[in-house]
Amino acid sequence: MGSLDDKINEHFAGYVVRKDLVKAVKGNAIVPTYVLEYLLGQYCATDDEASIQSGIETVKDILRKHYVHRNEAGLIQSTIKEKGRYKVIDQISVALNEKTDSYEAVFDNLGIKKVAVDSGTVKAHPKLLVTSVWCIADVQYEFSEDARTSPWVLESIKPIQIARVDYDGYKEARGQFSKDEWIDLLMQSIGFNPEAFGRRSKLLQLMRLIPFVERNYNIIELGPKGTGKSHIYSEFSPHGQLISGGEVTIPKLFVNNSNGRIGLVGYWDVVAFDEFAGREKTANKALVDIMKNYMANKTFSRGVNPMGAEASFAFVGNTDHNVPYMLKNSDLFEALPPQFHDSAFIDRLHAYLPGWEIDVIRGEMFTNGYGFIVDYLAEILRHLRQEDFSNRPDQHFSVSEKISTRDRDAIYKTMSGMLKVIFPAGGERAEDVEELLKLAMESRKRVKDQLLRIDTTYPDVDFFYSGRDGKKQHIQTVEEQEFPQFYHRKPAPDLGELEGSETDEEVVETADTSSEPTSAPEKPLPEEGHHVFAENRKGVSYDKLFGHYTDGATRIIVTDPYIRYFYQIRNMMELVEMVIRRKAPEDQVSIHLVTGPHDGDIQRQRDLLESITEACIGSGVEFTWAFDTSGTAHARDIVTDTGWKIVLDRGLDIFQAPLRREGFNLGDRLQEHRMLKGFYVTYVRQ
Repeated sequence: MGSLDDKINEHFAGYVVRKDLVKAVKGNAIVPTYVLEYLLGQYCATDDEASIQSGIETVKDILRKHYVHRNEAGLIQSTIKEKGRYKVIDQISVALNEKTDSYEAVFDNLGIKKVAVDSGTVKAHPKLLVTSVWCIADVQYEFSEDARTSPWVLESIKPIQIARVDYDGYKEARGQFSKDEWIDLLMQSIGFNPEAFGRRSKLLQLMRLIPFVERNYNIIELGPKGTGKSHIYSEFSPHGQLISGGEVTIPKLFVNNSNGRIGLVGYWDVVAFDEFAGREKTANKALVDIMKNYMANKTFSRGVNPMGAEASFAFVGNTDHNVPYMLKNSDLFEALPPQFHDSAFIDRLHAYLPGWEIDVIRGEMFTNGYGFIVDYLAEILRHLRQEDFSNRPDQHFSVSEKISTRDRDAIYKTMSGMLKVIFPAGGERAEDVEELLKLAMESRKRVKDQLLRIDTTYPDVDFFYSGRDGKKQHIQTVEEQEFPQFYHRKPAPDLGELEGSETDEEVVETADTSSEPTSAPEKPLPEEGHHVFAENRKGVSYDKLFGHYTDGATRIIVTDPYIRYFYQIRNMMELVEMVIRRKAPEDQVSIHLVTGPHDGDIQRQRDLLESITEACIGSGVEFTWAFDTSGTAHARDIVTDTGWKIVLDRGLDIFQAPLRREGFNLGDRLQEHRMLKGFYVTYVRQ
């Protein structure tokens, strides 16, 4: 085990499990992760390999004997009849039979109905009346001559969830981990290998947990297929309910007027709407109106007394187009059904999680390290719903007073959720708060900026915060930095609306029928300046960053102490390739690298650097390199004999390291399709 896994087992013994064990025991059982980890937690919550293997076999045996496969339902029914009683693992729901004045259960996989249930069981587990719940149940078979009496009886039932957690012990143990260690522990707990994600990508993953710790929190995530948008809501917690297809009725979601029984929002911490996007989908207008009222006021009414609830809403769906297409032609909410593509509904969303920044889930992204048993963490997160951390950022920063109350509430709810997840016991520093505050403000700004496109009555808002020094820090979204030419563009008006009105610049350009030849665009001239690039942004390459500054140079010196690993040396090769592409065939350019030796594998480092030298023979570029043996070269810069110095805080290592082991990926071929690490570049004329 790694040092983090050792630490996890030391401070959370009995509450963690090795995450790769889920695959080892699941087989063909179609059960959520939290059900499997509940069982693994009973038998495999240890780091002793012998005990783990024994526990795996025990769990497999339990699933083999008691989990009900639909195609084996008849066999299990026969077993119950012959033995008189039998324990099963199944999804169970309960309904009241008004004709017999009794409660009756339905076993989804076992395929039996009208199973007698006593009132005490229903009172202890009211969720059974709303939807199916995974349970371990003892079922009896007692045949009766009375045809009106069902032979099936539910003797005992236990929903699959941990009965009790020590919240104070959880907070105390949190103090033994650094912020980065804790974030990695949470990433492993939801099943991911932290090394496969950059810092911002980790925080985006953890944002998916906010609905579980914040009451009445509304979040939307739209993005490409296969990024795991619904995984958290379907597999992670017994307190969340995923509605497949995104369609639900008013009685099921809010309240049934015929019996006054509250719907899903009254029993679940999170109600998630899967496959929410789709322009062809339709929604009941009355449902949309009630949802808008509930999302804004935490209450709803259907002509009787108003009712309140605490369930958070999560909306997840796939986008049809990439980000620049949406920004140029419509907005980032374009994929929503028409009834939900409504400014009043969208304004009630606290955060828009950019699903296009999350990579498609691949095998190498999953962890084999230790993480919390998800049911244990789910209970902790549920406990945190009772607390309010929204005022904690005020100790360090103040948010612009010009933004609306709804914007401010959204920012603070996101902040409160992230602080609960990462700093449940407090102790955050100003720089920790600032990192989360930027993310929270950006997530709300993404909503507000799209509202300006959809409804012109919304005012333009400047999102900024101030520290104790009073200096304003303005917020931009990543796509705002990446596509400034499209981001603030308003939708084009219909041509009919232009008659009799002043024509805007875009239409003038479109209507220009001049036959004069178009001159080639001028090359941008290099200028001094300082530029900051956000993490997870795309569309950046060495050519765009350095090309104009290295043109015309005959000698280029690159100083970067960390050209060591294969992907870093590949970066160096790509810089050389850029110079070869841009220079005239007859020109000669020398490129010299000063770097540090890789103590772990210096021979491989030498071989790879020499291979660049050999590859350049006959290209008009001479590549040389040398180790800085003094250990004093901490600078990361590129200097040309034309008088330019380019300073980079990360050197050439500006791209997130590739993880795909086989197959093809555009990012492997084109730098513009790689995600960036956060970095800055400064251009200085010497």
